[in-house]
Amino acid sequence: MKLNSLVGFLILFILVVSCKVEPVIPKPKAKMRLEYPQGKLADLETENFSFKYNQLATAEPNGDRAYTISYPDMKGAIFLSYKKIEGNLSQLINDSKRLSYEHASKADNIVEQPYVNPNEKIYGALFEVQGNAASQSQFFVTDSTEHFLTGSVYFYTKPNYDSILPAAAYLQNDIRGIIETLRWKK
Repeated sequence: MKLNSLVGFLILFILVVSCKVEPVIPKPKAKMRLEYPQGKLADLETENFSFKYNQLATAEPNGDRAYTISYPDMKGAIFLSYKKIEGNLSQLINDSKRLSYEHASKADNIVEQPYVNPNEKIYGALFEVQGNAASQSQFFVTDSTEHFLTGSVYFYTKPNYDSILPAAAYLQNDIRGIIETLRWKK
């Protein structure tokens, strides 16, 4: 009986000593951290304009005066469309703004950021669409006399703003790079 008492006492002692009472703290919800590489710049030359774009993407003509810059790893693309100005600048600008604000019903907010570079004759705006809209970014740029270029970002998936936010921010940064390196051809 002494052995049974000794074993019982040891088990009880181990349980008491090993059980440290600490407050239970719930773990915070994990968020996936998506980081995309910076990528080098490549040139896109057309008969009307040129610019630099992220080499991790592929740029292809998509019809007459339209281009697609595809990001297969992100399942997204920037769609570009060029038009000559033929006395219709205000109509082109209004159409571009209207297309951007058509997403207002699904968007939480649309932030319009003007862009002006008088040295290169580039004027326009970037529209950041926040929320579950089909397009997360839209833009237009013009020289106000001959050239007009519009662009928009689309993902090949159902829009879920929280999920695509890192990719949308990455593509929006690439759009800024496109606008800043854009040069019109005479």
